[in-house]
Amino acid sequence: MRRSIRALTAALLALPLALAVAPSAHAADPTTMTNGFYVDPDSSAKRWVAANPGDGRASAINASIANTPTARWFGSWSGDVNAATGAYAGAADRADKLPLLVAYNIYNRDYCGGHSAGGASSPSAYANWIAQFAGGIGNRPAVVILEPDSLGDYGCMTQAQIGERERMLTGALGEFNRQAPNTWVYLDAGNPGWTSPATMAQRLHGAGLRQAHGFSLNVSNYFTTSENTAYGNAVNNELRARYGYTKPFVVDTSRNGNGSNGQWCNPSGRRIGTPTQLGGGAEMLLWIKVPGESDGNCGVGTGSSAGQFLPEVAYKMIHGY
Repeated sequence: MRRSIRALTAALLALPLALAVAPSAHAADPTTMTNGFYVDPDSSAKRWVAANPGDGRASAINASIANTPTARWFGSWSGDVNAATGAYAGAADRADKLPLLVAYNIYNRDYCGGHSAGGASSPSAYANWIAQFAGGIGNRPAVVILEPDSLGDYGCMTQAQIGERERMLTGALGEFNRQAPNTWVYLDAGNPGWTSPATMAQRLHGAGLRQAHGFSLNVSNYFTTSENTAYGNAVNNELRARYGYTKPFVVDTSRNGNGSNGQWCNPSGRRIGTPTQLGGGAEMLLWIKVPGESDGNCGVGTGSSAGQFLPEVAYKMIHGY
């Protein structure tokens, strides 16, 4: 009897450590609660195809881009974000599909790059916005990519600004844990060409990665899936060595079919990659950026604004030229 009590006590004492290094912040798996991924019925590609049925490019864009499950981005343009995420997650839930959402509204967004500058007006405004975002999803299954570029974008920031950003991201993860228990949240970790795995592991941990399900790579970028997988594994090696845990990761494959030519802002000659799926070298390969949407007034998108759908760019991405 004493031996049984000692064994039980030892098991209970070991439990907090096991939980501390668990791979996910949530027990629920949204991929098993749904039947495939949700296709955004109102994506920029869908809207363009619907408005231009006679265009010679429409058929290819419809078949190769508009009907691939792709993330919907939410920011200041979304209006009442609680209603917006609730409507989107609700529509996906009714279709028994898993929606992909991007939260893109952090205070001082794209502070160093500038092409997508904006975001919430203050840290407290962001805290309220992200709480409303998470509350809109509620108990429905979802995947959320949290604030692309926010941890790669430190080059021109002061230490005080970095600390402020880390607190905003940690707070955001806490909101999802409280309000959206069936959502897998991936904290964005930039791409293989931005910063070293050791530095990124440090930034992820500082921003609360332990609370997240995982991290995301290559959002709106072009590095190959194999390059991202190697980088993600290297980040996990650093996380394990420094902090005693690892996390799953996802890769944005929407525009990486031809890899990167070293440019990030509307480069020419890029191609769509593997459509959204489970597995493939990462936990999931996802189309997070809509192919054909501009990165800003640059490259082959000169004269456009970030997020604007460019049908000629989309068409060339289908064929890789």
